[in-house]
Amino acid sequence: MLEKTRGRGDAGHETLAGRALALIAGGQATTRTELGQQLGAPASSVSLAVQQLIGRGLVAEEGVQSSTGGRPRKVLRIGHTDEYAVAADLGSKHARIGVVRSGGVRESVTTMPIDLSLGPDACLDVLVGAFDELFRTTPGKLTAAGLSLPGPVDIARGWVDSPSRMPGWHRYPIRAQLADRLGVVAEIGNDANMMAFGEDAAHHGERRYSITVKAGTAVGAGIMLDGHLHHGANGAAGDITHVRVLAAGDIPCACGNLGCLETVASGAALQRILNESGRRVASTEDVVELVESGDPVANQAARQAGAYLGEVLSANVNFFNPDSVFLGGILSTLEPFVAAVRGQLYGSCHPLLTRNLRIEPVSLGADAGVVGAGLQALQRSLAETLESIPRATSAPLRKEIHV
Repeated sequence: MLEKTRGRGDAGHETLAGRALALIAGGQATTRTELGQQLGAPASSVSLAVQQLIGRGLVAEEGVQSSTGGRPRKVLRIGHTDEYAVAADLGSKHARIGVVRSGGVRESVTTMPIDLSLGPDACLDVLVGAFDELFRTTPGKLTAAGLSLPGPVDIARGWVDSPSRMPGWHRYPIRAQLADRLGVVAEIGNDANMMAFGEDAAHHGERRYSITVKAGTAVGAGIMLDGHLHHGANGAAGDITHVRVLAAGDIPCACGNLGCLETVASGAALQRILNESGRRVASTEDVVELVESGDPVANQAARQAGAYLGEVLSANVNFFNPDSVFLGGILSTLEPFVAAVRGQLYGSCHPLLTRNLRIEPVSLGADAGVVGAGLQALQRSLAETLESIPRATSAPLRKEIHV
């Protein structure tokens, strides 16, 4: 990544140029003025950083941005516009794959079957074959590959650590293997984090503090702070799926503990509850179909699951005070589930925290994870190029204090 993460082993410079490049690549800033506003840096420092990026071909400045008055401003864009990443958002039985370009532009996105229980080698064989096909049919230069994974990711080492739904993947060197097989820079991340990163980019910096929840077979969350993904000390920030919920009692969870949120508020939980009620469901897709058909038991179960999720989220909203809560994953398509989450948040959080809080589905839908994985991979590729920029270009960021 462009900004060095504490505890991470890969190279990186915490420079103003690096921060600027990340904002431009993610589509969050298109002018020097916007960069200055988001970075909190003086115009002279921003101008120096931009000139360094332009001098190395990383950024181009051209055209003019429409203005409501005053002097027209030139538009900044990534210099190598023909470069792209291939990316995949993996579920337990399928993968959403596609091409991602700078700014989050996505192409050729499709869904393909894949079974994570077959293990990493077999799954990477399938993915690399699909990526090769995209490479053969996509104009431009492939420079990176990204994977969004349904498990806890050790960012520094490039693998998943003790994933409950990925047998055989524990500490397998996924990032290194993917990079070796494709011959390009690779990046991996937790699926909720990748979804959060992709969704944040889609809002072009308009939402500064957000929580993105992925509610599918399991439940996870990603946290964005001023355009930066918050990983936490060990890369596990946002892992709300294993928060203990009183209503779950001693229901065993896939992680080995008892009474986790996942046991009462996930697609897997709804499958169990509906099967116990006499319905026949074999997947989360079956649950969605049953709810949308108007089945009263399924609707009540979805509503209750949303309330449990909202209960855990309310504690996070009260603590973090985000401006947005984005809901993604297949359960976010269910109206009773979403309504219950929203109702629980408004009922349990302080009015000051919900006054301007926006609670809405991810705007990118099923593509949010693909976009996030692709952008993270592109930024990692740019970061390696950025190593040629000396630390001398760094400038201290001015802290903004609001009274």
